[in-house]
This record gives sequence, structure tokens and C-alpha cells, in this order.
Amino acid sequence: MKKAIKNTTLADRALFLILLIISAAGFFYSGEALSLGSEVVVEVKGRPVYTLSLDVDMELEVEGSHGHGVVEIKKHKVRMKDAQCDNHICVRQGWISRGAIVCLPNDIVVIVEPGRKTDIDAITG
Repeated sequence: MKKAIKNTTLADRALFLILLIISAAGFFYSGEALSLGSEVVVEVKGRPVYTLSLDVDMELEVEGSHGHGVVEIKKHKVRMKDAQCDNHICVRQGWISRGAIVCLPNDIVVIVEPGRKTDIDAITG
């Protein structure tokens, strides 16, 4: 290991430092690009069934293909609290504030997305 470090040139070290800075900047930029959501869309068999706000704490029972699932919203996060499926991967995923939870056997998808803006912009007047 020490021999490999001794054999590096100044250009190698500069390249490594530049790549390290770029990857760190990408990590922080991706956190900004993926903003936290404010709405929860619950889909069953590909069709939206509920659109809910992350601001309101609630539990919701959703009927899927193989039984029901319980979606819980609390403290601006959402999770699949319970599901009638064999593997319970959706339940083990835990709380999310962005992204999606998929219960494949029940055809239930819980998506956290940014809220729809109702403000008037420069184009519409």
C-alpha cells in the first residue's frame, strides 16, 4: 500500500482530489435536486385512489389485489404500516419523505411527490 502511494505522481494526486470534490458536490446537489415531497399519492393497480397531504397525520386502509394494506402518515413521512402479503418488503422499507413504496403482491404503490403549484406564473398571466 505504501509503495503504491509513493509511486503516484503529482498529476495522479490532483486527479484524485478533483474526482473527490466532484463526487462530494454531486452528493450534496442530488439532495437539493430531490426535494422533499408534500403530497402522498396512493395507487392501486396503477390508478390513483388517494391524494393526501403529508401535513396531516392519519392512517388509511387501502384494499389491494390480495388483501388490505395500512398506510400511515406521521410527521411529514409515510410508511406502509401493515400489508397482507408474504414477504412484507413494503412494511420493512420503513418511513420515507421522498420516493415510493411498492407492495407488488397487492398492487399498491405509495408515492411521495411535490405538491402541485396553484400559483399563476409568467406564462399564464
